[in-house]
Amino acid sequence: MTNLQVDETGKWKFSNRDELKKLVYLHGGLYEALRLFPPVALQHKAPIKPDILPSGHKIKPNTKIVLSFYSMVRTKSIWGEDCLEFKPERWISEQGQIKHEPSFKFTAFNAGPRSCLGKEMSFVQIKTVVASIISSFRIQVVKSHAIAPCNSVVLHMKHSLKVTISRNI
Repeated sequence: MTNLQVDETGKWKFSNRDELKKLVYLHGGLYEALRLFPPVALQHKAPIKPDILPSGHKIKPNTKIVLSFYSMVRTKSIWGEDCLEFKPERWISEQGQIKHEPSFKFTAFNAGPRSCLGKEMSFVQIKTVVASIISSFRIQVVKSHAIAPCNSVVLHMKHSLKVTISRNI
């Protein structure tokens, strides 16, 4: 946490968005969580005119194409041999800066002309909330708790996520 201010209670203070940009590892962790567990696991598209996919398949207008974002982020040819591992470092450059991936590779916010307009604002909000929480509390997943996603268009946990929370001293 380079040069972030701490108030008299030991909590981080954020005066502007530039302060949040310094939280590079937090950024990597959030992106990695979204990569492995995209909020929207499945989506469908339909071309308005005939098209040809990169695979060579010809697609007629209004043909529904189902995309599994959940599967795409677990594809070794896209994300490497360690694609199933949670690695926030994947999003950090050798210089310690935030590394950006093309939106067609990281699809948590969709891609192209239909990408999420609120992406940047959502990251400002989530970084602020998460940084505030982790500066005040220690959160641990219950060891015996199985983490399993539920098959659904909107991804959520099958058995919820059981954690223990304790106050940082």
